[in-house]
Formats: sequence, C-alpha cells, structure tokens
Amino acid sequence: MKLSPPTRASDAGLAGIPPSASAGRRRRSPLVRALWRRRFYLLLVVLPTLLTAAYLYLFATGQYVSEARFLVRGRQENGAATALGQMIGAAGFKQSGEESLAVRDYLHSHDALYALERNIELTGLYRRPEADPLARLWFADPPIEFLELYHSSMTTVKNDSTSGITTLRSRGFRPEDAKLIAEEQLRLAEAFVNQLSARAREETLRVANEELQRAERRVLESQAALTAWRQREQAVDPTRSAAIGLEGLGSLEGLLTAARAELQEKSAFMRPDNPAINNLKNRISSLQSEIAAQRQRMTQGSAALPGQLATYERLQLEREFADKQLASATASLETARLDAQRQQLFLSRVVEPNLAEYPLYPRASLIVLSVFVVLSALYGIGWMLVAGIREHAL
Repeated sequence: MKLSPPTRASDAGLAGIPPSASAGRRRRSPLVRALWRRRFYLLLVVLPTLLTAAYLYLFATGQYVSEARFLVRGRQENGAATALGQMIGAAGFKQSGEESLAVRDYLHSHDALYALERNIELTGLYRRPEADPLARLWFADPPIEFLELYHSSMTTVKNDSTSGITTLRSRGFRPEDAKLIAEEQLRLAEAFVNQLSARAREETLRVANEELQRAERRVLESQAALTAWRQREQAVDPTRSAAIGLEGLGSLEGLLTAARAELQEKSAFMRPDNPAINNLKNRISSLQSEIAAQRQRMTQGSAALPGQLATYERLQLEREFADKQLASATASLETARLDAQRQQLFLSRVVEPNLAEYPLYPRASLIVLSVFVVLSALYGIGWMLVAGIREHAL
C-alpha cells in the first residue's frame, strides 16, 4: 500500500521527520535562499575577486616608477621631416631610427642584464625585505632566463617612430631603486651607442686604410721592379738612349751621304788610283761599318733597344698606375674620415630619471576588475556548458 506524504506537522511527526527541521527550512530568509542558489558563483567568482582585492589593498607592496627619455641621433645630412626633427637638424644632427631599435633590443638582452647585475646588484633590488611575496623576485640566485623575464615585467622600453624618442620606465620597491635602475640603463645605452659609433667608424676607416696600404705596396713593388731592371740592363732611361742612338745614327748616315757625294764629285776629274779617291772609299767603308754596328746594337742582342723600350714602358706604366691608385686611396681615406664623422652617433637625454613620490603599481582597481570580468566570463561559459549537458541528458 502506497502512503501519501504528510501534510501537517503532526503528520510529519508520524512520518518520522523531525518537526524542528521542517520548520527550519520554512524559516530561511529569501536572502539566504538566494545566496544558496548562487553558491557556485560566489565560490568561483566573488570569493577569488575578494581575496585578490584584499591582497592588493592590504598586503601588496607599492612599486615606484622612474621614467627617462632619450634620443639617438647622428650627424645631419638631409633635412628632417618632423618639427622635432627640424629642431634637431638645426643643431646639425639627424634622427637614427634603426639605432634606437637596436638600443631597445640591447636593454632587453642578456648583455645588459649581466651588466646591471654586475654594476648595481639588480637581484638585491628586486628582493627588498618590504616587497610582498608575490611581487618580489623569488630566487636569490635566479637563472638568467628567469631574471630576464622578471626584469622585462619591471622595465619597459618604447620607441616613438614619429619623434624618434625612446621612453624608458623602470619599477622598483623603493623610489631610489627605480631611479638607480633607470639611470644605470641610461649609462648602458650611452655606452652601447658609443660602441656602435666606434665600430662603424673603425670599419669605415679600416677598409680605407687597407686600400691605402695596398696602393702603397703596389707603388713600392713597381718602384723596386723598375730599379731592378735599370740595374740589370745598365740603363737609366732607354727612351733617352734610343733618342741618342737614333741621333747618332742619323749623324753617321749624314756623313756617309756627304762622303758618297764627294767621291762621286772627285771621281769625275780624278784617276781611280788617286790617293784622295782611296781615302774617300776607305772613309765610306768605315762609315758603313759603323752604321751597321750601331743598328745591330740597337736591334739585336740582350741589350736590344726595342725589347728594352717595351719592358721599360710596361714598368713605367705600372708605376704610373700605382701612383694614381695611391692618390685615389689617399683621397678615399680622407673621404672615409669625413664619412666616419658623419656616422658618429650620440645619445641625448631628453628627460632625466625622476625620483618617484607615489607608487603607481600595482594597479589594484584594474587588476580586481580584470579578475572579476574574466572569472565571470569563465563562469558563464561553464554554466552554459553544464546547462547544455543537462538538457541533452533529459
């Protein structure tokens, strides 16, 4: 036999349900019932938000910010486009965008981090006793990768592509710590820019100096080759020797022509056995022999004039080319020096690091609001998934 549920207190007592428990359920207020229905939302969203707010407002240590601004610039060559660029250009400098990006990357690099740790003991600044457990650096001797991640969260470097100004913001648990970190990073940036400038200048001058040294070696080699040839051939200037030889040969041929004319003239009225005729014939024969010997000396043998002239002209041409190359290399070196001066970079401090008076971090209100919004969104997604599963289960 099926029993019907009790409808009165006496019936409830007869059914085995304590009257006080039944009355307690009926006496719950609407607020308690509403909170009970939303217990999961309160537990998963409201409670974490309240805990976050309590930690941020009651326990979190304030973080001070020191801000500095700087500009990387070089020698001015062309007019600048922006108003700030025109002001900088009026002083004879130009903006250097690529170098600014290089400085930004350097300040986030391992090299800069090692320098900061070596110069100002960066780890100790991030582990101040007053820092709260969540915000401070957890390890006394952290791996460089972990220190880099933490330092990147405490320092920002941003470039303005319009003005070319780089903004550096460093955080610390004390105002003087934030200023010290920013000041040291500025010094590192200045040293890095000077290193870039020196490297570019050295590279430019190195190439020009190497070219000059090659030209000087070529001049010395050509001069040594010409000197060795002169010593070997026993000739200073074969062109001059050729001119003298041709002049002498012409004189001999002139004498030969005159002697032949005189012989022909005297043969017309003198006997062939006349001593004067014999003397003229002997003279003509001597001149012919001397002319033949002179021509042989100029065209045959190891000291032949054509070969000497060819070798000498080649060596002389090499010497002239070497001299021209040396003059060109010297001019190139001077141009390289001017280019190196134009390539010189400077880091100009626009705003010096300040000593903060009020902690700007952590941004408690923004963090609490973000936690609440994110948890609410996740809760809503989870609730819809659970509702969909229940609906399909039915």
